[in-house]
Amino acid sequence: MAELFSPEWMERFAAEWNKEPDLAGALSQIDFASNIAYGFVEEEGPRGFLQVVNGQAVGAGVYQGQPVNWDIRASVDQWMKWISSPPGMTGLGMAFTTGKIKFKVGDYKSMLKDPRMAGPFVKSFSVMGCV
Repeated sequence: MAELFSPEWMERFAAEWNKEPDLAGALSQIDFASNIAYGFVEEEGPRGFLQVVNGQAVGAGVYQGQPVNWDIRASVDQWMKWISSPPGMTGLGMAFTTGKIKFKVGDYKSMLKDPRMAGPFVKSFSVMGCV
């Protein structure tokens, strides 16, 4: 497996994202467009970058200072745990409450209140397991 959030990993994640109807398909129904960064809590900046337009991942690679709507962080161990055993909505809620997942940018609470976004967000973790 490629290093987590490396350019190769992010490109494979984007390809898997686009194959998943409960993720890309669901987000296309609400014209979701966002720049999403992924990284580790102990690092100053994110590592990976995903650009989503109309639900589809159209760009992926290294984060290079692009403006983002979401900057999602966790420890390496936590990311690896979620990749091997994707969390559900309750697990992510607990992770947020206990600080195991952090949003440097983005409003996690408002996203969870919108089931059109919450479901695909949870699904993105199982898609990571396909990379």
